[in-house]
Amino acid sequence: MDIVAVIAENKIREAIKKGELQNLSGKGKPLKLDDLSGVPEELRASYIILKNHGVLPPELELEREIVTLKKLVNCCYHDEEKTALQKKLNEKMLRFNLLMEKRGMSAALRFYKDKIDRKLEK
Repeated sequence: MDIVAVIAENKIREAIKKGELQNLSGKGKPLKLDDLSGVPEELRASYIILKNHGVLPPELELEREIVTLKKLVNCCYHDEEKTALQKKLNEKMLRFNLLMEKRGMSAALRFYKDKIDRKLEK
């Protein structure tokens, strides 16, 4: 155990003896842990830091933009505008799929994973 861990452990023990940890909010409740099982281990710390500062990872930002563009395409009645939105949507989806394949998750794998997740939720 390194010196920092020993010091931290001693401080925690002192606080327990003094009763400073008795009335903490959330006492007795389970911790809400983020499910980062789909994120490679080497990226998890950076994802948590980004999340704490309100920044989305690139793939989530792209997913959000894709959802928005799909809604706009479905609501659009002008052919020219709809074509332009569809082109943007295709570009975003291509960029997203390339990013996910680079990370080891193909579009087909994601499709079937989502399908299985939906069935398990029922």
